[in-house]
Amino acid sequence: MQVPAFLNSRAADEKNRVALISVFAAVVLTATKLVVGLATGSLGILSEAAHSGLDLIAAVITFFAVRISAKPADDKHTYGHGKVENLSAMFETGLLLVTCIWIIYEAIQRLFFKSVHVEANVWAFGIMLLSIVVDYNRSRALYRAARKYNSQALEADALHFSTDIWSSGVVILGLLLVRLSEVLNIGALAQADAAAALVVAGIVIYVSLQLGRRTVAGLLDEIPAGLRNEVVHALSKVPGVRQVRHVRLRWSGPEAFADVILTTQNDLPLEQAHQVATLAEGAVHKILPQVEVTVHVEPELVVDS
Repeated sequence: MQVPAFLNSRAADEKNRVALISVFAAVVLTATKLVVGLATGSLGILSEAAHSGLDLIAAVITFFAVRISAKPADDKHTYGHGKVENLSAMFETGLLLVTCIWIIYEAIQRLFFKSVHVEANVWAFGIMLLSIVVDYNRSRALYRAARKYNSQALEADALHFSTDIWSSGVVILGLLLVRLSEVLNIGALAQADAAAALVVAGIVIYVSLQLGRRTVAGLLDEIPAGLRNEVVHALSKVPGVRQVRHVRLRWSGPEAFADVILTTQNDLPLEQAHQVATLAEGAVHKILPQVEVTVHVEPELVVDS
């Protein structure tokens, strides 16, 4: 079953819109965090600025990946261009891991080898609170579009920005402890900012590895556990099907494909065999509504005794 062209166009337009909004938000947050981080000397905010900077690069890549993935199949890409979204998510994973290396190095330097004064002022708290509000809204918009259109690229962006909410909260906690160290004159608390940056790096590493695992699974055409058995069971219940000989499922970005080989009785008329194939397509669509199904019907082999 082919998805109507106007639905594909509407999906592409919506995905492009949320991806472009994400790019704009990343530009604003990266620039603001960088200015405030340099002004206050906060490694926590600077680590968030670096994180947002790579998120900006990732958001731009996602924007173009979504546009490319919407292109129809051609002679060289017979399953379409959906895998571009998987490659985009993989690239985002690499960028985030590179960021973490710098954050961890600088945090260790500040904890053990050098002292940097952190000014926990109202601007520092203000930019992190603004970051939480922006990240919350754009992650919700991205998640909605990702679930609606099964887009791994948009899901990767949404995942990044939802974890940014937690990491921003950690940075705020670090700034509060730095402020408390100034009030109570407890020197050890002054290092809370660097410790908060390490926590941010840990969060980003964890999320990156999870995203990387899922991206590799997508590139290797891995499907959810039990899905193939569910499809086989549904096909075996189709009237006229004697045996489900072959079922193969794959995704190309948001697009799903199914190749099915069934056997029927060997003297079944062509018209009835076609009806069996149509019913088989319907059975698969009940499980995967937007899948493109190819059904091949073969006569059952009769072994002479």
